[in-house]
Amino acid sequence: MLAALGVLKLATADQMHRLMAPGHRDNKAFRNAALDLARHGLVVSEGSSRDGHKIWHLTPVGLDAAVEVLGRPVGEMGATARGAARSGAPHAMAVNETVIAITRTPATATRPVPRPQTTLTSAAETTGPVLVPPAEPSVAGIGWVGSWSTEVPLAAPSSRSGRAGVRADAVLTAPEADLPVLFVEVDNCTEPPETLEAKFEKYLRYFRLTTKCSVGDDMPLWRTRYRPSSREGHPPLVFVFNPGTRIGPQVLKNRMTTVLKGTRQVWSGDYQAGLGYGSSEERDGYWDFTDAIPVLFSTLDRLQAGGPHAAVWWRCGHRQWETLPDALDNPTDHRAWQAREKVRRARHDEELAQRKLARGRAAEKERWATKPLELEPVPEVAPCERGGLPITGQYGQDDAEFAPSEDGRHCPICRSDLRSQYSTLRSTLFGRRQRGK
Repeated sequence: MLAALGVLKLATADQMHRLMAPGHRDNKAFRNAALDLARHGLVVSEGSSRDGHKIWHLTPVGLDAAVEVLGRPVGEMGATARGAARSGAPHAMAVNETVIAITRTPATATRPVPRPQTTLTSAAETTGPVLVPPAEPSVAGIGWVGSWSTEVPLAAPSSRSGRAGVRADAVLTAPEADLPVLFVEVDNCTEPPETLEAKFEKYLRYFRLTTKCSVGDDMPLWRTRYRPSSREGHPPLVFVFNPGTRIGPQVLKNRMTTVLKGTRQVWSGDYQAGLGYGSSEERDGYWDFTDAIPVLFSTLDRLQAGGPHAAVWWRCGHRQWETLPDALDNPTDHRAWQAREKVRRARHDEELAQRKLARGRAAEKERWATKPLELEPVPEVAPCERGGLPITGQYGQDDAEFAPSEDGRHCPICRSDLRSQYSTLRSTLFGRRQRGK
């Protein structure tokens, strides 16, 4: 109870039961614990909620005890919320329900303290505690009670009052869930939309504040209090609408649409166009969310019914209900543009290589077309003594039929003519006389 009240500031026994130990059968143990702490001056009740439950809050002595339980510095605990329960604290009750709906502490089985039996029973019936199973299976949540802070003032350290900043209804830090710090605002739909839009402007001014880090560079002021995440830009802002029975679904939808349109300059980002490779038709751009706040809408009844891991988040700028990781993602940011640019760059490089190869082939073809044909020189052959033709014969003649003579004096035609002449008596008796060269 000290841990729950140290975080929530104001809470009923039923809310502390559902937040801290939903495995208990009822909240009677928490009501008895509250009465016991009140007798010791650690808690006090000054009013009741709209549904008739007593609202408890810490005294200054109880706040010191909660510091020891939570292990937090006194400066991070906040005030004791004295007097806030006299009007029923409807807004604080809605914040508590939001924290319970997102945390969803597992309803583990408990071991109740065995009480003395008034009737005679066997030893097997009186010894050993009995496990009490949870009433229904629980839906997984995010964080635990120590992951939350409520009524957190956000302002520059030099500001003596919180008027220059904004006071967050709740802040969730759950790095084990791979989530950035979430600033949560709860709207009971009793204020005009202009009041909600003014909170967006205050958050933006706070996130833009910078300070000097250890190496002398500027860094966002909010990172001195909260652990940075892998996501660039400002931390997300979650708006949980709690219409209750005051307004209907259509009025709630109109209210969310009005707030969305009125805060477009806060969450829309800046568009960077005409970047990258390719022609003007192929180049595109991306949305720069460096100075934009990721704004997520949800409703209390959706969180209570489906839990924080269901598709109960509407990211301003998206067009459907999504899960929390999908809602926090920016599918149109610089990372997505880099992926498209990588594909365009590879296609551009391939086209350049193809054009270079085609130009090389064309140049080679043109060079061979304009270069004169160089014939190999024909070796000189001695002319025929009788006809004057080369002794090897004319081009195209059969080399086997018109082979050159052994003496190398006549061409094939002349040799054919000489063979066809009639031989004389002298040539018949003495053979043909060879002439000297």
